[in-house]
Amino acid sequence: MTSAMYKARTQTESKRLRRKEDKTMKDRTYTKSLTYIGAGAGVVLFAIFGLLPGSFLGGVMGLNLAGSILGTPVAAGVVARLIVAASMVIGVMVAGIMFITAASTLGWLLGTAIDGLRAKSSSLAEAKHRA
Repeated sequence: MTSAMYKARTQTESKRLRRKEDKTMKDRTYTKSLTYIGAGAGVVLFAIFGLLPGSFLGGVMGLNLAGSILGTPVAAGVVARLIVAASMVIGVMVAGIMFITAASTLGWLLGTAIDGLRAKSSSLAEAKHRA
């Protein structure tokens, strides 16, 4: 008898918890959403303005590096091409990191400022100093 009552009680408890877990808490802050929006805008800006310059600058750095390692008139060898290709990839990655980090940081700052302006002064707690 006790096991049947325990089983019924645990089943109703699990149903209640499932109903409680189905309810999602709405995030009313702008910080997280504007950070994601900023990251998306950074990807778009990188695709438009950063992909080609990152490749060019990385290629120039690769040519300079290959010239200093293999000699100034860079021959069309495999090693020189690998150095230039690797530096082009690094240039594109650095440009992408810069665009996405800058845009998401700007979005985070904007969201934090908006959340700070939306906060009511009554919700702020005053610090009481002990004498």
